[in-house]
Amino acid sequence: RNKQTKMIMRKSLRLRSITLMMLMAVLVWSVTLETCIARRGRHWRHNNRRSSDLSDSMSSKKPKSHGNSHHSSHNNNNSHNHESKPKPKPKLQTPPKVDDNYNSPVVSQLPKVQPPSLPSLNESQVFNVMDFGAKGDGIRDDTKAFEAAWEAACKVEASMMIIPPEYTFLVGPISFSGPYCQPNIVFQLDGTIIAPTDSKSWGKGLMWWIDFTKLVGIKVQGKGVIDGRGSGWWQQDYPFIDGETKLIVPLNNSVNQNPPGSEFDLKMPSIKPTALRFYGSIGVEVSGITIQNSPQCHLKFDNCGDVVVHDMTVSSPGSLGKDSTKACVSNITVRDVAMHNTMTGVRIKTWQGGVGSVKGILFSNIQLNEVQLPIVIDQFYCDHTTCKNQTSAVAVEGVTYERIKGTYTVKPVHFACSDDFPCVDVLLSAIELKPVQERYHMYDPFCWQTFGELNTPTLPPIDCLQIGKPARNRVQSDHDVC
Repeated sequence: RNKQTKMIMRKSLRLRSITLMMLMAVLVWSVTLETCIARRGRHWRHNNRRSSDLSDSMSSKKPKSHGNSHHSSHNNNNSHNHESKPKPKPKLQTPPKVDDNYNSPVVSQLPKVQPPSLPSLNESQVFNVMDFGAKGDGIRDDTKAFEAAWEAACKVEASMMIIPPEYTFLVGPISFSGPYCQPNIVFQLDGTIIAPTDSKSWGKGLMWWIDFTKLVGIKVQGKGVIDGRGSGWWQQDYPFIDGETKLIVPLNNSVNQNPPGSEFDLKMPSIKPTALRFYGSIGVEVSGITIQNSPQCHLKFDNCGDVVVHDMTVSSPGSLGKDSTKACVSNITVRDVAMHNTMTGVRIKTWQGGVGSVKGILFSNIQLNEVQLPIVIDQFYCDHTTCKNQTSAVAVEGVTYERIKGTYTVKPVHFACSDDFPCVDVLLSAIELKPVQERYHMYDPFCWQTFGELNTPTLPPIDCLQIGKPARNRVQSDHDVC
């Protein structure tokens, strides 16, 4: 009996041991399962929070649309900024990039903050004009050195052509051209480029001096100077005739009519070159530089898209300065500009006899100081002393002036529009222009065939503006319409 009792006790202990082991196994398994579920739950909550935060962050930083591509092109050009430097260092961290597998519960696939993609060493080579034989003394001709440096930079994407500071480079007419150049080239101008002043360098005359043609993503930047040294052209056809010159009448002939002195050759070609010109290019940015004393226009863009110009200076003395063609200009914004002692401020000029249209123009936050004619629309522009009157004109529509403030010396507003194509939708607000009696006769605001609205009172009152729209407006032909 004792033996039987002992066997029962052994079986009972064995059963208890097995039961206890199974119970422990169940407990361990359940704890492990709960931990896994808890981890995965935290991971999912973390994912959802990060995704929401990222979405909110990105939506809060999304640029506002202004109806054109100006701002987006500016942002794109900024991204090229990093790629164009030889050793770029990003200033700001980009938000984490959302991976396609971001919803996976695997902890190892959490998204990481990715720095901006940087070009390899071969993609960001720097080409200094001094390494290509430039002298930089302002006397010897450095044109060939500039051409050689460009030829090398042209072959490398996001390359940089360096014009170093503290040097002056004499460069003749030159074209930095594509269309087979790599994109996103930076023309880093920190020195000074001067134009030749002998007539031999210009031949029978050229339309431009420094030209960038058929490029994608071209940036001209730096603290340097482009000096056209144009007084040789200004003197030989002085006095310069501009469309609005006839409006500026001196007091007692007190204005000095003598041209500035010059030791340069006066036998310059009749065709005056533009200092800096871009043609057929996309993604153009000009910033920081100074352009001065151009023989003709300082900066010009022809057949270009996505153009950004900011933080640059244009400087020249006051003696500066077609044919039934079609003009199509639209969606232009000019803002945050200061002008001092210029003939005109914000001006739209179209040639008589032209066709096409100018529309969607905004002039905003313009500060003027002793400007002769601050606000001008002239559909009768002519650069000759006598001009033939023509009925055809480039239509002007949708021009907004806001926050135009400062002082004037001749006339605050001059709107001269066509009888057949009146100016329409001309809107003015926050205009404050005060007279400064200096050397010229003073005039009241002038409007001819100009229709629009005064959104706020103006100083002085622009009572000549006709409120609303014209009763009759000539319908443009298919040839005229842009």
